Amino acid sequence: VQLQASGGGLVQTGGSLRLSCVASVQSFSSYHVAWFRQAPGKEREFVTAIRYNGYTYYEDSVKGRFTISRDSAKNTVNLQMNSLMPEDTAVYYCAAGRGVILSAIRSRESYNYWGQGTEVTVSS
Repeated sequence: VQLQASGGGLVQTGGSLRLSCVASVQSFSSYHVAWFRQAPGKEREFVTAIRYNGYTYYEDSVKGRFTISRDSAKNTVNLQMNSLMPEDTAVYYCAAGRGVILSAIRSRESYNYWGQGTEVTVSS
């Protein structure tokens, strides 16, 4: 499975961006998909995930601002990011895996496949 992340860029505080993660497989809807981010000098952290059944999970700081969704027809998972803040600045990675148990959905080790990352910069 190959993942291609795109949509990053430079935006001002309060702005919006839409990230996309396109998979190379037709069965992408059967995968759990997550977005992680890594800011300079920090660990890669969980942002949000969508399970194969559509259930979604968010890190507390992005709840109400970010929305993850799936377009199965296009083998794509999107991340709509609104009300962006400087602390959202990071490289964003999409990741996918099967058999991800619920208790480990926020763990990087749960995902077998990773995209190359797309950079998001929010200016103050």
